[in-house]
Formats: sequence, C-alpha cells, structure tokens
Amino acid sequence: MTSPRTPPDFSRPLVTVDVVIFTVRADALQVLLVRRPDGPDEPFPGRWALPGGFVDMARDATLLDCALRKLREKTGAVTPYLEQLGSWGGATRDPRGWSATHCFYALLPAPSVTLEKGDDVAPTLPASRGSLPPEGALAAVGRPGGGDAAQVAWFGADAAARKRLAFDHAQILAAALERLRGKVEYTSLPAFLLEEPFTLPALQQAYETVLGRLVDKSAFRKRMLDGGFLEEAGMLPAAAGRPAMGWRLRDRARPAFFPRTFLNAPAAG
Repeated sequence: MTSPRTPPDFSRPLVTVDVVIFTVRADALQVLLVRRPDGPDEPFPGRWALPGGFVDMARDATLLDCALRKLREKTGAVTPYLEQLGSWGGATRDPRGWSATHCFYALLPAPSVTLEKGDDVAPTLPASRGSLPPEGALAAVGRPGGGDAAQVAWFGADAAARKRLAFDHAQILAAALERLRGKVEYTSLPAFLLEEPFTLPALQQAYETVLGRLVDKSAFRKRMLDGGFLEEAGMLPAAAGRPAMGWRLRDRARPAFFPRTFLNAPAAG
C-alpha cells in the first residue's frame, strides 16, 4: 500500500488562469471584462478585470481544463478557438501574495455568447467606481439574476487595454492583442469569430476589424478560395442584392496558415 505523500515544506504561490475573450460586435473587436468584488479584503475592489480565477485541483486536471471551465462559467459558450498566451508572475502583482497566472485567449462568435455569473465575477457597482470612461467602450452589460448579480461587459479591446485594469491585466490584454493581430496576418483565425455559414465579404470584414485596416478585396478572395480550408455551405439570402455563397471551415480544430501577410487595399483615387 502506498503511503500518502507528505505535503511540501515550503510556501506555494497563488495559481490562477485568466482568459482574454475576444469577439466582434458592432463592427468592432471587443473583449469581455468582469468587475472585481467590492469588499475590504478584495484586491483591486471595483476594478474591471479579465475573466479568470483560481485553479481548482478537484476539477481541473490541466490548465486548459481550468481555462475551458472559466470560459463556460463566464459566457455559457464552448470556444471554437482557445490558445495559451503565456504566464505572468511575481511577488507584487497580487496583494494577497506571490502569484502566477497562466493566460489563454479565446475567439467567439458574438451570437454564441450568453453572459453568465462565475465564481470570480464582481457585483454591480456605481459607474463612478472602477468604471471605464463613457467613451462608447462599454458595449453590453450582463446582470445575471440574484441580489448579488455580477456585472460582466463587452468593451472595445484597444480602449480596455489603455485603462487601469486589475492586477497586470492591461499588460496581458495588450499582449493578447499583439498576438492575435500578428497571427491574423498569416492565418484564418478571424473565421473563428463568425457564426457559420458566413460569406466572404463578412470574413473580409472580420479580418479588417481585427487588423484595424482595409485589405485588398481581390487578393483576399483569392487567398481564401485557394487556401483549401473553406467548404461551400449553400447560398445565403441577402437583405439587398443577389444571394451570396455561404462558407464554413473544413477543420475547426486548428487555423489555416498562409505563406505571406495581407495586402493593403489600394488607395482611393
């Protein structure tokens, strides 16, 4: 019979997982934030933060399991794309003690998301406490039922990265934006932000929204059709004009890679 292991005789850091959840809403790249609890013993009370929380050793066999659990708790969705971003740690990032967080970023189609309360989501606070300025960044607020309902909201991603988020979450969000935009230049990642089936113009708009610039239409269409990662899904009705071909991904397990970055749209005139 194997004897129980003796717990290690040294201090252990706090270990968390945070998830940067991106979507495209109202023609803008947006990120999901939650408001920290407003209590005397809470770190960064009332401040907006990335969704996340402590690793639960009884439920989370891996860091990925924890990330998927947090994603389900916050959005009610199963992400079509989740990638590990990196790790941040130190003695001063959390006033509760030495902490390390392992970060992922997720891409979700906006219609698939239902904002939910998780175990680390903050209660609703007055707008003057810990809120972002009223510059149109706050896109939607989820207030799940209950007297201590949490506030969960979509913000413009670039605006959120410039604000005073809890912990080092502004730094993490900036790193996620840099990673996403870098990979979008040579992969099919924006397709994971769309509900299927989608049209090529909708896919191009998703690319342009993430990149923050226009791309050449004819070169874009050729790259998408020559890439071998799309399959026809039948004609889709259009609000105006002729119906357009719908497309879906052949493989939703991984993105396609392209040999070069996208051309800018030609200058007007």
